[in-house]
Amino acid sequence: MNTQASKKAFEEAQSLIPGGVDSPVRAFKSVGGTPIFITEGKGAYLKDVDGNEYVDYVQSWGPLLFGHRDETIEAAVIDAVKHGLSFGAPTLAETELAKLVVGFFDSIDKVRFVSSGTEAVMSAIRLARGFTGRDDIVKFTGCYHGHSDALLVEAGSGAATFGNPSSPGVPADFTKHTLLAEYNNIESVKKCFADSDNIACVIIEPIAGNMGLVPADKEFLHELRKVCDEHGALLIFDEVMSGFRGSVNGAESITGVIPDMVTLGKVIGGGMPVGAFGARAEIMAMLSPDGPVYQAGTLSGNPVAMAAGYAALSKLRRNARVIAVLNERATRLVEGMKAAAAKYGIAMQTDTRGSMFGFFFNENPVKNFADAAKSDAAIFAAFHAGMLERGFYFACSLYETGFISTAVTDEMVESTIKASEEVFKEITNAK
Repeated sequence: MNTQASKKAFEEAQSLIPGGVDSPVRAFKSVGGTPIFITEGKGAYLKDVDGNEYVDYVQSWGPLLFGHRDETIEAAVIDAVKHGLSFGAPTLAETELAKLVVGFFDSIDKVRFVSSGTEAVMSAIRLARGFTGRDDIVKFTGCYHGHSDALLVEAGSGAATFGNPSSPGVPADFTKHTLLAEYNNIESVKKCFADSDNIACVIIEPIAGNMGLVPADKEFLHELRKVCDEHGALLIFDEVMSGFRGSVNGAESITGVIPDMVTLGKVIGGGMPVGAFGARAEIMAMLSPDGPVYQAGTLSGNPVAMAAGYAALSKLRRNARVIAVLNERATRLVEGMKAAAAKYGIAMQTDTRGSMFGFFFNENPVKNFADAAKSDAAIFAAFHAGMLERGFYFACSLYETGFISTAVTDEMVESTIKASEEVFKEITNAK
């Protein structure tokens, strides 16, 4: 496959943009090679600057539930643009999309729109602190909640509970109120509460998608709910990635656990930049201008993003079974690849939630980040390169989740499985 134009584009980008990309994972650092530069997306396909086409299992990292350039969403965006790009004033579109979001979630009475998932989480945590009057928060190793300072943490030395900054530029004072627990381990959560009586909230990806796909166990989430209730802390489900992907009605409908707050993004913008956070009315009443907790944004509720999100969620509401159909397709994909890997003695762990799928080249089941880190990164890199060469675009990190869109057909799934078997054979022969 010829990718010379992408290589040239990357060289030029590196001279003007740090690392040549505007989001680090796009640089292919963990898989090697040169990132492909995209010119167009249509349905299930991407086209790069060299004219190569790829079946896309990234779908802009989740937003494109109905594939690239869905006609309904595209028409809504074009119509919105004709009326103006931004007003900095209220529009009916915000209220209409809010009605849809609130209608899908039992836990949400009111919602506020922002411009990104990072902003949604940052604002939700501020609101949780304002509501409880407490400072500390608990997060889980391996869960990603955006790049705000308080959430860029890594485990401390020894048995330390409080996290240390994981990035230069983040003062230790900004993370001293962030406690780290282990995903799917309730005892680690209880230790956090034993170490602090000042915990405002616990934030978790109930369907983790940033250490690969690792869903939280139902029993663990039920226990987590109990612990939060016992200590008067709020439970926040970060569903920026999994919202409307893992389930039409959120992880709460899968697990039976009702969070106090939910953060959303991706699908609710239909491909446009968007984020949101919502909760019951009592909590949202603390938010400015009704209450004292300040949050604002010039482009919050942008009319073009609202139009795209309304079109996407309206389409989903009309056909709620689409998630079940996509889950069947995603399951067929990963089970097919797992069977192909087994033919060549390659261990593979797989899972799906709705239209999300994940796989690890690992001998054992993955329940947390420590388990995920034991996966074979070299095999993943070789798999990624081999599939890309054959026209299949997977996430360029073993710690990311894959996505099925309605544009992906059964025939595409079968072609992907067949290509994966060729790649696994190559990997085995190269050893």
